[in-house]
Amino acid sequence: RIGREIHGIQVIDTLENLKASVSKLKHSGNGPQRLILTKDDMDGARIRALLDSATSLGLTLARLPKLTDLKAGLSDKLEVKPVAVEDLLGRPQVPLDRLSMARLIREKNILVTGAGGSIGAELVRQIAALSPKTLTLIDQSEYALYRVDLEVLETFPDITCNSSIADVRDITRLNQLFSEIEPHVVFHAAALKHVPLVENNVLEGIATNVLGTVNVADACRTYNVPYMVLISTDKAVNPTSVMGATKRLSECYCQTRDLGALNTASQSTRYVTVRFGNVLGSTGSVVPLFQHQLEIGGPLTVTHPKMSRYFMTIREAVELVLQSAALAAGETNGEVPLGNICVLDMGEPVKIIDLA
Repeated sequence: RIGREIHGIQVIDTLENLKASVSKLKHSGNGPQRLILTKDDMDGARIRALLDSATSLGLTLARLPKLTDLKAGLSDKLEVKPVAVEDLLGRPQVPLDRLSMARLIREKNILVTGAGGSIGAELVRQIAALSPKTLTLIDQSEYALYRVDLEVLETFPDITCNSSIADVRDITRLNQLFSEIEPHVVFHAAALKHVPLVENNVLEGIATNVLGTVNVADACRTYNVPYMVLISTDKAVNPTSVMGATKRLSECYCQTRDLGALNTASQSTRYVTVRFGNVLGSTGSVVPLFQHQLEIGGPLTVTHPKMSRYFMTIREAVELVLQSAALAAGETNGEVPLGNICVLDMGEPVKIIDLA
């Protein structure tokens, strides 16, 4: 297209010659102030390179909204937006079998623990979009539960949604809910996950993350729930923190249940564990912390200059959870062997200091 015009504006060169093009424009008195991305499928490495180039040339980097951001159609105003952290860390979307997810959820009774949390709430959104028969939300925080319940009522008014204030530590309350609901799939997202807080409140971390998981897993077996999905973390790998250790213990319990060591002949609940890295925007993620530190004028605090983490978006994390559940249910090609843990290929780790 070089040499052609788009709406009277000349196409002058390719991205590979960005530096020379900007220099030429500056000499002619038309120096640009912003570099705008119009493609929405660029991978994170390419965008990071363009950010570096733009910064060295004195330009800011922005992008047009993605087509999926336009909710009202052509009447939406096209606003140029700053490049988000998600764009810098992004990578090609993992192909998913959405039909198998729909078969797992549609017309089934679904229960989500920790439904008021960031990951729990996104689970609720995606599950509600797949038309379950009933959707039961459990959380011990009244306000968190109220917010997600209100969102479901507004966005999916036809869904039968039950919001129950309950603590996974309370087995009596869980038994009551399970007997009433008779869930087909249980997504267990309830957990204490802030590493420093759990480090300072060890017994509370064990009570929620370990004993709470035991309670949910036992209730699933007692009430013949076909599938339970445990949301875990990469911090459970050779854990170096109390939080990681509690999540590894909860994984071990569900793995043992799934292997059948604690089975009885008449009951056959499948237990699936899904483990992923840091979720952007979730409560406890470093990104909201950095954004808060920027808002108050800094500085940005980094634990160690060599610290690195794998990152993914909340939407992608939840899609992985649903895909893993569908695999375990035999709704898609492939299977999850007994006692196995599902892990997403999260690409390359990102240095926290680069993120800052």
